[in-house]
Amino acid sequence: MGAHTTDDVLDAYGIPVIPDPAAAAARKRRAMIDAALTEFLAEGYSAASMDAITQRSGVSKATIYKHFGSKERLFLAVIGGVLTRTYADVEPGGAGLAEAPDLRAALVRLAGDWARTLLRPDLMSLRRLVIGEIDRFPQLGQLWYRLTYDMYNGPLVEAVTALDASGALEVPDPDLAVRQLVATTVGVPQLVHTFAPGTAVDDAELTRQIASGVDLFLARYGRG
Repeated sequence: MGAHTTDDVLDAYGIPVIPDPAAAAARKRRAMIDAALTEFLAEGYSAASMDAITQRSGVSKATIYKHFGSKERLFLAVIGGVLTRTYADVEPGGAGLAEAPDLRAALVRLAGDWARTLLRPDLMSLRRLVIGEIDRFPQLGQLWYRLTYDMYNGPLVEAVTALDASGALEVPDPDLAVRQLVATTVGVPQLVHTFAPGTAVDDAELTRQIASGVDLFLARYGRG
């Protein structure tokens, strides 16, 4: 069996698995990642310059290639890593929803918190970058979908299923119902701010849109 190279090691989404550096090299790794992220966000993948990343990081180009192997692997590892870390501390959607004394208020609060997370400037910049490179790097789109499903849609499906079982809602297809809820609450402002990045986030208007989406959901699936 031939020896494995760094190019062989991919995770379930096809994102390169870059081994952790020794402690002495950790600062250089951080500098390379920060410099690459800045360059990729500013220029996209194709226009991003390895020379510029080298200058930003203060690390030699040879060292960058030693750690990451290629520009393509650097892009995948950096953007995939940022996505994973960004969602690591987000509280899963749907927690405690089935026991909420006021379901409407709980849904408005839950969707509002999620929307404010997704509309953060750093996440919106990442979203635009991934969308722009989706044909070249479909694995990043798959990773993003799975992360958001696991953190929000999936737990919501479980909560809506429980609410149906308890009689609080009547939902024949929880997965479809959750997709409708997300589309009419979080989906609208996310779409606007994805393609109109200069649009300011008006919190009162955001709350109004989300409450309207929740009311549509409850009008369709509520009991009584």
